[in-house]
Amino acid sequence: MTGAARREQLVSVGRGLFAAKGVDGTSVEEIAGAAEVSKPVVYEHFGGKEGLYAVVVDRELSVLTEAVTTALTAGGTDRQIIERAALALLDYIEGSPDGFRILARDVSGEAPSGTYSSLISDVATQVAHLLSEPFEQRGFDPTTAPMYAQMLVGLVSLTGQWWLETRQPDKESVAAHLVNLAWNGLDGLEPHPTLHGRN
Repeated sequence: MTGAARREQLVSVGRGLFAAKGVDGTSVEEIAGAAEVSKPVVYEHFGGKEGLYAVVVDRELSVLTEAVTTALTAGGTDRQIIERAALALLDYIEGSPDGFRILARDVSGEAPSGTYSSLISDVATQVAHLLSEPFEQRGFDPTTAPMYAQMLVGLVSLTGQWWLETRQPDKESVAAHLVNLAWNGLDGLEPHPTLHGRN
């Protein structure tokens, strides 16, 4: 096997193990055993499991970032943008469930680099930009757009994590319900909300 082929094999093996057990639950011995190589081969290619993990996370993050960025920048109405963004995430989860498990674990702080959290933050910044003008047009305080963007992105991200495990209903239905809540929830926003249950 060529060096490049061996490297790809180790990435594939590592991806599966990291998805199943997390980076802390996976050892170099397990990676080497699953790939049917010695531990020094893993060290030679990646310097250890952390180096392999970083490569796996970087690849998955690149795929997801490209899909979400394309969805957010392709133009159309605000509702179409929200629909495309929700479907982009669900398409990624459907096509790369192990990759999403690895990235979603990053939210809990297991990953050393905080990359999924960074992606969520970047997407929220893009969404905040999209919300600023409509907020001003409706008389809302535009400085609250970043907060609402975090809410929307969190809604989609956490629903994606739930759907990864349940896979019911189908992704189009999940996306339609996400957009329904996001769109109609935004449509009924009060410009100056208050809590009604406190005395």
